[in-house]
Amino acid sequence: MISRRDFLQVSMAASALVGASGFGNWGRLAAQQSLTQDQLLEFDTFGNISIIHVTDIHAQLKPIYFREPSINLGVGANKGQVPHITGADFRKAYGIADGSPSAYALTYDDFSSLAKGYGRVGGLDRMSTVINAIRADRPDALLLDGGDTWHGSMTCHKTEGQDMVNVMNALKPDAMTFHWEFTLGSDRVNEIVQDLPFAALGQNIFDSEWDEPAELFKPYKFFERGGSKVAVIGQAFPYMPIANPGWMFPEYSFGIRDEHMQEMVDEVRAAGADVVVCLSHNGFDVDKKMASVVTGIDVILSGHTHDALPEPVLVGKTHIIASGSNGKFVSRIDLDVRDGQMMGLKHKLIPIFSDVIAPDPVVSKLIDEQRAPFKAELEEVVGQTDSLLYRRGNFNGTWDDLICDALMSEREADIAMSPGVRWGPSLVPGDDITREDIWNVTSMSYGAAYRSEMTGEFIKVILEDVADNIFNPDPYYQQGGDMVRIGGMGYRIDINKPQGERITEMTLLKNGEAIDPAKTYMVAGWASVNEGTEGPQIWDVVENHIKKMGTVTVNPNNSVKVVGA
Repeated sequence: MISRRDFLQVSMAASALVGASGFGNWGRLAAQQSLTQDQLLEFDTFGNISIIHVTDIHAQLKPIYFREPSINLGVGANKGQVPHITGADFRKAYGIADGSPSAYALTYDDFSSLAKGYGRVGGLDRMSTVINAIRADRPDALLLDGGDTWHGSMTCHKTEGQDMVNVMNALKPDAMTFHWEFTLGSDRVNEIVQDLPFAALGQNIFDSEWDEPAELFKPYKFFERGGSKVAVIGQAFPYMPIANPGWMFPEYSFGIRDEHMQEMVDEVRAAGADVVVCLSHNGFDVDKKMASVVTGIDVILSGHTHDALPEPVLVGKTHIIASGSNGKFVSRIDLDVRDGQMMGLKHKLIPIFSDVIAPDPVVSKLIDEQRAPFKAELEEVVGQTDSLLYRRGNFNGTWDDLICDALMSEREADIAMSPGVRWGPSLVPGDDITREDIWNVTSMSYGAAYRSEMTGEFIKVILEDVADNIFNPDPYYQQGGDMVRIGGMGYRIDINKPQGERITEMTLLKNGEAIDPAKTYMVAGWASVNEGTEGPQIWDVVENHIKKMGTVTVNPNNSVKVVGA
């Protein structure tokens, strides 16, 4: 009998489709708390095609700490389904031992102490070592980048993405798709894409004036691998002009465009594709829905929501792979493709423990060259932290609590708002806070920290709108990241109520008074999508605040009461 760890057994035409996850061996090694590079890379080569998937690196060239979320709520049919389980529930679902390397890599509990034992994760030079090892085993393996690559650090911001382009080119991807890249502005994106030595894909990237596919971004590309014809279809982030400033890329429109996706699948199948892979930046729940309405996709490589899952999820006949973020994981997917169809799949989520995996010296040198002009700025110590600083979670993270405190203090505001973005590494208690650390959680091309008067009624409208982007039961209407972070104010949210009825009991924390819909409050925030927003850059605001504090201590934030989870 095939165990759950062997992933699945499904009838497909006249043959059995048998897939396997490599997590079982990793889990046993993790329980022994003894890992070597060879063990991390161990893989029984399968079938005739190998795919390497990386996504949501967010410009993290060097090893970092990255804490997984403690809360990741699902709604509707996705409630209680992966990836919407965390901590002990996640470990139980996948047979992960408490305190093991896999517990450290995939869950949040006891993160600070485990981080001291297991060290940092990621680093593109370590990722390169893993990619090279897979290619040594399967020389024609496809390397596919799911996007959110040219964004998220000081050096990326100051070089307009060039540092990441240079290093990623050295890794030799075969194709990528896009999201935050477009916040560099369409002129800069076009300039980079025109010179890329690999395919820039997005079947849903259209010319906004003519409502036709954009010429610069091809919908798909064919690859001959293992005697089979592989079609890779790109799916960029669908909600670019909603989640990010549309004025930065006015000539492009996006959307899910699942009808066009079906046309592209049918087109590549008619052209002889033996296997169809979607390189997606939809987000996991959106990918699940798309897999249920678009037929003929064999594998979706999922990005955007930063989920790391040690086993694929099967929707119909489509396997969905989630490979984490910030360079923390690399996925290897081996396919057995015969007689024009996929007969089997084997997968391994490889954690990039930076103390275990030897760096690729060529890529290490290249990384240092990109960082050299900014080295003094990056390494300047601004303060220290006594608290674990992390981002992620539906409602708050300590990094965003600190950012909100900085906004209220430095901008003299009653209330602060920080966007619910998912990117940004963690720091453990006792760490120095460098300028680079601050930029890692604030870097963007529209980082002005505004100060504005808002009525209580308008603040509620903002919260209701963002909440619907996250908790709408239809994944196709989930357009945002996590909930906007609030400083200086508490509220109650019922995630199962309809839009306009989720947010109640709004309270100004400094005096305990209820927020008056008609009263005006001074609100500070950042990352406004409105053109011409004025104010100091958020990284300067946060740096000034931390310098005044010296040592950062972030108190527990219990200001949001969640109902219906």
